Amino acid sequence: MKKTIFGVVVLSLALFGCGEKKEAVVAPPKGDVAAGKVLAEKSCKACHGENGGSVAPAIPHLAAQREAYLFASLNEYKNGKRTHAALRDIATQMTEADLRNVAAYFSSLPPVPATKAQDVKHTSPYETGKALAASCAKCHGEDGNAKTPGTPTLAGQQSHYLTAAILEYHRDDRKATTMKAVTLDDRMDVEKLALYFSAQTPTQRTSPAKGDPVAGEALSAMCGGCHGARGVSVDSATPSLAGQDAQYLGKATRAYRTTRQNWGMQRYIANLGDKDIDNIVAFYASQAPKAGDQVPSSIQDLATKCNHCHELDNPAQAAPKMNGQDKDYLVMALRAYRDGKRESTTMHTMSFPYSNAIVEGLASWYASQPAK
Repeated sequence: MKKTIFGVVVLSLALFGCGEKKEAVVAPPKGDVAAGKVLAEKSCKACHGENGGSVAPAIPHLAAQREAYLFASLNEYKNGKRTHAALRDIATQMTEADLRNVAAYFSSLPPVPATKAQDVKHTSPYETGKALAASCAKCHGEDGNAKTPGTPTLAGQQSHYLTAAILEYHRDDRKATTMKAVTLDDRMDVEKLALYFSAQTPTQRTSPAKGDPVAGEALSAMCGGCHGARGVSVDSATPSLAGQDAQYLGKATRAYRTTRQNWGMQRYIANLGDKDIDNIVAFYASQAPKAGDQVPSSIQDLATKCNHCHELDNPAQAAPKMNGQDKDYLVMALRAYRDGKRESTTMHTMSFPYSNAIVEGLASWYASQPAK
């Protein structure tokens, strides 16, 4: 989240016990609640209601929201950093004082009561994925650690990559009769399954029967740019290769010569002979595997992480409250940060690994919590 300093003076000496003093921050003028009410009734009531509550799905509740956050958000609509035609038109017609007044008014209202949770148990995408994984256990093992040569390990694999790979099998972009026969209701189920497997701890497969790991390490320099140092990927959309089954790696790599579609892989593989591929496979198969998942397994754990910023009752905090917020709005906003459609380096970095299933679960959790 972008952090704009509002409110009280903060001294590093008082907060952190260090010797370096920081200059006092001058507090901006407070908004006029009465003047903000007049503006809100004229321009905001149609969507945000008389009580600051959403009148339709995907419209946020504004009542009791942090004044600093509301002011910062209105400025972002005014400056075009957030895209909404109606809101930008309204905001551009307001002065800075008007924006402060509107923010002060909505902030002064009592919170909107939270809607009753439809999912009382707050089902975790991880738990749903675990149940779905039972159908994969015969080939890939209960926890995604396959034992059969030629069958890939799924444990610890990057979740976005797993989702993409499963969908490629379903579209027949990758050839495997057994994988195409696996049925899942929708993409959200695929994402939940991928989330479960990515959170498991991978184990080392058997040593490769052929290939020279030392020679393969020298050839792997190009691979490391995408697949990470020693084959442990740090990109949720790129697979980890470390500790993977050698037979599967060899077959998958050669498939880029014929059926698998990836321009970068196809171009690089075209310059490699079979012996080169065997050596690269031997190098990666002999590396220690490591789980790629960095997303907390349960929605409650993930919410706890988010609360470090969003539940802080700090006058200088411009992060919004999320408890009791409209679920559809939260889904829309989280996806916008994840997909880079809203400007916030921090939010984009944190939310980039989150699948739609995680976003949906997190939004449902916060929408069901009592607003403060």
